[in-house]
Amino acid sequence: MKEYLVTASQMKQYDRNTIDFHHMPSLLLMERAALATVESLQAVLGKEHKHVLVAAGGGNNGGDGLAVGRLLLLQGYSVEFVLLAEPQNCTQETKRQLEILESYGARIFGRMSEVTYDMDIVIDAIFGVGLSRPVSGKYAETVELINKRDAFVCSIDIPTGICADTGEILGCAVRADLTVTYGFYKLGQMLYPGTTYCGRLVCGQMGIDEKSFLGEKPVWYTYCGTQKGLLPERAPDGNKGTFGKALVIAGSKQICGAAMLAAKSTFSTGAGMVKVVTATENQNAVLQYVPEAMLVTYNADEWETRDESRIALAVRNMLEEAVSWADCILIGPGIGQENTARHLLSYCIKESDLPLVIDADGLNLLAGDKDLQAYLGQQNRQERDIILTPHLGEFGRLYGCETAACKKHFTQYPRLLAERLGCTIICKDARTIVARADSQSCYLNTTGNAGMATAGSGDVLAGMVTGLLAQGMDGREAAEIGVYLHGLAGDYGAEAVTQDAMTATDILAQIPAAVRACRQEEQCGR
Repeated sequence: MKEYLVTASQMKQYDRNTIDFHHMPSLLLMERAALATVESLQAVLGKEHKHVLVAAGGGNNGGDGLAVGRLLLLQGYSVEFVLLAEPQNCTQETKRQLEILESYGARIFGRMSEVTYDMDIVIDAIFGVGLSRPVSGKYAETVELINKRDAFVCSIDIPTGICADTGEILGCAVRADLTVTYGFYKLGQMLYPGTTYCGRLVCGQMGIDEKSFLGEKPVWYTYCGTQKGLLPERAPDGNKGTFGKALVIAGSKQICGAAMLAAKSTFSTGAGMVKVVTATENQNAVLQYVPEAMLVTYNADEWETRDESRIALAVRNMLEEAVSWADCILIGPGIGQENTARHLLSYCIKESDLPLVIDADGLNLLAGDKDLQAYLGQQNRQERDIILTPHLGEFGRLYGCETAACKKHFTQYPRLLAERLGCTIICKDARTIVARADSQSCYLNTTGNAGMATAGSGDVLAGMVTGLLAQGMDGREAAEIGVYLHGLAGDYGAEAVTQDAMTATDILAQIPAAVRACRQEEQCGR
């Protein structure tokens, strides 16, 4: 289902809203958070009594951890506590938890190094989502000791040292086996490297829900698990024209595979008809791989000998009829960056108002043409669906910065570029972001795996998005669902052949399984 992803500041605000507006006592929220943590911990490890160490800071995250330890203590576990802050510097809620522990005779140490015997479970409650500076001093020492211990580590809300907004490591970080977060997942828990430090991630409910937004919804969301209700309905009395006609402009005489993968994946997500425009040399290969496709070919070598005006005329004569036939266009996979490709792209942007996906070489051509970028931005004010699908390198060229800067500002730059160019951006990395110019919301995709970092994977994604556009989805829907299904197909592909051995063809082969899973979910929900 759809899951909101919140930042640290948003979570703090929702916490305040729950306390101040809904009159929920903060200590009650803390007790419910502790109970959710104990239940999650025991769901993983069972209820066998074990030795537990709670490492707590002075903030409310520490108070949560102290409450967790107390609940375990009362259930018969052997629990030791380490408080890394001075008691007088703790929050009021954490001071209250200390008072309760003292009444039960709990032992509270000042440093983790003082606890010399082995522990089965370590509760990491040092810093929560509010951490904004590198972990240092005795806190860093404690993180190191936790990571060295041969114990099951459960982090409270987020592993200490992980930035809740970006997923980056702030100095050092706890490597958790289980992270129990509260209310909503945090953005940094879904981004790398933070996601790899969380271990198994569980969201526990403790009284903060969507009613705590008070009109201020989170910017970010994702889809978790197999989704129902995302795919367009298939009219039982439809025909091939009903499900959309996609024009795929892909491939050059040096690169045939891109056209084959893009065309096949366009069909695989439901498009009724696909027409491929490609170099003459690709004709036999494309028709053998995708016999269902129609084909329009051109002699790139001959066209490249012509002057600019004659190339433009040849492109117009070739594309005019094909574009008038189509419901949407994909351009870019493997088309090269010669004059012919440049005119193909210009025609699709300037001479058509159809929904348009620009990928691969199309993006590089666009990056080098400021006038075309300006035209693109202006055209979108007329609400045409245009989707760009850059990986970080292509994104950097479009945005005008180094790839490293794109990675550093991964959650900000896609929205800015979408606004500048007036389109929907699919920014591809280990996680993929979908941002749209006219929306304050952003989608972060969490399906997929490292095996999808393989040649041709982007061509498959571009075709999948185009297949959804052909069926009448708007740009944002097609982008989000295309990315989600692409990742799901990649996950099935990894199960079938391993991440190491997976190729783009394996991803493509699993699209039907991904679609089938979503369709079955829909049927079960009816």
